[in-house]
Amino acid sequence: MVKYTCFLCAKKISEEMMGKRVRCPYCGSKMLYKSRTSITKVQAV
Repeated sequence: MVKYTCFLCAKKISEEMMGKRVRCPYCGSKMLYKSRTSITKVQAV
């Protein structure tokens, strides 16, 4: 599941909440970006 973050109101938005529109359902902004996934560092053995 892809999560987006609104550039203006900083709310987290799922792909299902947006539907076919590329607008924030909270503030109506068209500027959204994908949230980065956290990276797990593994120590080499």
